[in-house]
Amino acid sequence: MEEIIAKIKEQIAAITADIDKVGNKAAQARVRKATLALEKIGKEYRKASVK
Repeated sequence: MEEIIAKIKEQIAAITADIDKVGNKAAQARVRKATLALEKIGKEYRKASVK
């Protein structure tokens, strides 16, 4: 469970680094990619928390 939480924090850090770069298409793409990864990690967390 701690591993999943660490992954979540890592993805949030990646998102916050680029989220304020308005108009930067590369940064926007990185944010979209990171949010998709965060969604997958969130599903892992949900499954682990139910166990």
